[in-house]
Amino acid sequence: MKKRKKMNTDLQEFTLDRKDCILHYWLAGPADAPLVVFTHGATVDHQEWEATLPLIASKYRVLAWDMRGHGLSRPAPFSMQAAVDDLIALMDNLKVDQAILVGHSLGGNLGQEVAFYYPERVKALFCLDCTWNFQKLTHLEQWMLNHAEGIFALYSEESLIDQSLKATARSRESQELLRRSMSTHDKNEFVLTLMAGSTCLHYEPGYKIGKPLLLMVGDKDRTGNIRKAMPAWAKVEPNCELVIVPDALHAPNLDAPEIFHAKLMEFINQYA
Repeated sequence: MKKRKKMNTDLQEFTLDRKDCILHYWLAGPADAPLVVFTHGATVDHQEWEATLPLIASKYRVLAWDMRGHGLSRPAPFSMQAAVDDLIALMDNLKVDQAILVGHSLGGNLGQEVAFYYPERVKALFCLDCTWNFQKLTHLEQWMLNHAEGIFALYSEESLIDQSLKATARSRESQELLRRSMSTHDKNEFVLTLMAGSTCLHYEPGYKIGKPLLLMVGDKDRTGNIRKAMPAWAKVEPNCELVIVPDALHAPNLDAPEIFHAKLMEFINQYA
């Protein structure tokens, strides 16, 4: 583990060599406190949590990272299974047996996969505007997924980024925050990352995560089938709370930070 520069008074940057990828991650908060891991969405990076980390780090140890294929953890293609193994390697490196996982969009899909393959490593799971990995897709949903790459190919890189930003966050400030990381990808990398994320979808009849679970979704989210899938998912989990955030798009953490931070801290306090 190589220690790098100090980003601010609390957050410190580190790297972990995974042979095929140098992972960049950031730590803050009391070293002996329970660990809360923050995983960003597709094609962005850890900076989407910049307003959140200082709040949680005032009481808990926080880890934010750039998944492989994102941010500073590049060049390396994204794959869901490799990212799952990366997160376990980070926890092992920190000698942490269990953590609360917080994930947005693709980060929420990753949290579900960690809970599926390594349930003993997950204390609780907070999923923000992500689809349900274990659902049975309708014929239309499967058709759209099968043809998504071809549809993406019809758009320019600039158009793909602009449409993604408009669907994700309302304010220009939030959109520009996300644009900084999205714009580091070329079009091929952008599309391949989006498509690689879909490999987390595997129908598991009767499967329940069985961990404390909070699902949060913006009531104006029109990304994929998320607005439909999260309420359906909440109905089958035994220890789950569903929060629908009024007037929020795909990123309630950016559109409604007060609601997001209040529910997040309440959840962590309950299960840490």
